[in-house]
Amino acid sequence: MDMENNGLENMAIDVNPPKGTRDFPPEEMRIRSWLFQNFREVSRLFAFEEVDFPVLESEALFIRKAGEEITEQLYSFEDKGGRRVALRPELTPSLARLIIQKGKAVSLPIKWFTIGQCWRYERMTRGRRREHYQWNMDVIGITEVTAEAELIFAIVTLFKQLGITSSDVGFKVSSRKVLQAAMQQCSISEHLFTKVCITIDKIGKMEMDEIEKDLASSGIPMESVKTLLHIVSLKTISELEEVLSDQNAIVELRQLFSLAEHYGYLQWIEFDASVVRGLAYYTGIVFEAFDRDGKLRAICGGGRYDRLLSTLGGEDLPACGFGFGDAVIVELLKEKGLLPALPLMVDDIVFAIDGALQQMAATVASTLRQKGQKVDLVLERKKLKWVFKHAERINASRLILIGESEWQQGMVRVKNLSTREESNVKLDDL
Repeated sequence: MDMENNGLENMAIDVNPPKGTRDFPPEEMRIRSWLFQNFREVSRLFAFEEVDFPVLESEALFIRKAGEEITEQLYSFEDKGGRRVALRPELTPSLARLIIQKGKAVSLPIKWFTIGQCWRYERMTRGRRREHYQWNMDVIGITEVTAEAELIFAIVTLFKQLGITSSDVGFKVSSRKVLQAAMQQCSISEHLFTKVCITIDKIGKMEMDEIEKDLASSGIPMESVKTLLHIVSLKTISELEEVLSDQNAIVELRQLFSLAEHYGYLQWIEFDASVVRGLAYYTGIVFEAFDRDGKLRAICGGGRYDRLLSTLGGEDLPACGFGFGDAVIVELLKEKGLLPALPLMVDDIVFAIDGALQQMAATVASTLRQKGQKVDLVLERKKLKWVFKHAERINASRLILIGESEWQQGMVRVKNLSTREESNVKLDDL
């Protein structure tokens, strides 16, 4: 028996992370930190406050019987206490849960953002993984489309900050109310709304005859299917006005486009009636950002979800927000040559030439760090040749050598690694 255990203990493990997940070695972690810093900076510019929630939530928070992909892709299981739990596939339900929990303790409007890890067991394609990070910004308590206009502008601001222009990326904008009005006009039962949304969301990902079949299989007459698909194929608000009898949704869309003009991002957005987004809880304006070359999946998306809180047992509040994943944007930045070179940068490397002076080297490193310098202290005995090579690898600006004769005079030898100039400097002047 012991022999068998021994065999198991010595088995080599698979050194790759589980399928669809990632490691972040230093060079990739620097990119991730840089991207998250940009997310935080934009959120700060818009006066949003940061929040977070547990990665592990109650499964019930995400179970909606709407046929959405997201509920079929849950990483869910029973914990040791017999509770059904899930790794969060998105952040919005957690935000809604927290708002219900806080109740009247929060004053409206709420402007919160979060950057969190999400999990979905799905088929992987370029820019799509089973685990990813997502930046969300949400506005709770505002009924006007001013909230959507502000959120889209936040994303435009991020794109500009990253060097992406309106010729690289655009936003497709529509409203769930357009689809509702179109369904009424085609005499399609309201109880099929969610099912129709989820099918329409697959336009561009499935052949049109498949879309038609899928809608017809719900009992919708083929004539109504064809009329509905004609309406959702429209690409201008003027065309929509001509065919849609209910103008309510069009008023909001016109307001949004007018606000976009005043913000200065009108060239970034376009109307597309086929945009409905795949989540069941959207109720109004919906939008998604796409790359104009058409090589990648949606970069981000969002919209209004005024009735989510009541599905979780709370009182409804007007709400809208977006989710912006980390994977597709990195692919786009690579494609455009916009990923920054982010080498490790160190101010000072401190080295004791004589091993007996290691304690003095620690004193020097400590003094410099207290002054805010980024310092790499060589912790073992090495040859000077190795130290120079190491200094080059970590892009150190200065090399500080602790030598016996200099130390006795209260000095250290400082070499500027870019100019190659060197001199003895008093400890107090470092």
